[in-house]
Amino acid sequence: GMQPHLQALLSLYKNFCPELVSITLPGRLKTFFKNSEGPWKAAINAIRQRNQEKSPVSQPLILGTTKHPSRKRKWNTQLTLPASSASNLAEGKETNSDLYSISESFPVEQLQTFSQLLRNIHHLELPSQMGSVLTHPLLLHYLNCIKDESIYLRLHYWMSQTLQEECTWCVVDSSQYEEEFKDFLDRVHKAQCFLQEGFSSCEEFLYRSLPFWDGCCCRSQVLRLMTWIPLSSFSEMKSYLYGPLAQLFFTSSLYFKCSVLESLKELLQNWLNWHVIHVDSESDS
Repeated sequence: GMQPHLQALLSLYKNFCPELVSITLPGRLKTFFKNSEGPWKAAINAIRQRNQEKSPVSQPLILGTTKHPSRKRKWNTQLTLPASSASNLAEGKETNSDLYSISESFPVEQLQTFSQLLRNIHHLELPSQMGSVLTHPLLLHYLNCIKDESIYLRLHYWMSQTLQEECTWCVVDSSQYEEEFKDFLDRVHKAQCFLQEGFSSCEEFLYRSLPFWDGCCCRSQVLRLMTWIPLSSFSEMKSYLYGPLAQLFFTSSLYFKCSVLESLKELLQNWLNWHVIHVDSESDS
């Protein structure tokens, strides 16, 4: 329950990691935790003043909490790989040759061909912008081959946050950005088609947002995302998927009814294909 000491703990998490706390907390809370940053800040300021002339850093680093800029409508900046850091890597190799000899990584920005992927598949590290994986076929191949749970957790977290923040029928005053959201959903759908597997974050997004959907906004994109819902129990689908769809289905046009039936047919086909592939992989024949 929302007890005072739990609210204070959640407010502390919200100060340092706001993306972890999604609930709304009261503005005024009793102080349960004293500010322990005073000695740290004083020590850092003393060291900064002592080394100010020697430090090559042009902008001083501040220890503490800062107000992060809103990531609203910034997803499209994460769909391209960052600039190549090959020169920095070369300089680092000269000074840290022992470190690189132990664990040498292949810069993902230089990945251009499938043969490069095969040669360096165990030396790749995905970029910090997980959104760029959606638009890079070679990185999608890598995602499909390397079954690393941490990679899927990163992608799931980023995609869940983006879908929630950019959903044009769940966020106030965002109808003017509908085209951008459509483009993003199209990219997610293409990635799912490439992998032949649905993202769990898309399933959560559909289950959360369909009760508020009017059946018109991003219609084709939403219906295409429905075709890649992972296998789940019928009771979940009945309450989270069929319930909201039924309200729209019986009051909509014939075109919408046919579109929904077509999406459900493709969903069944994808389930059957997934089942056949996994049964074949587990059998000896």
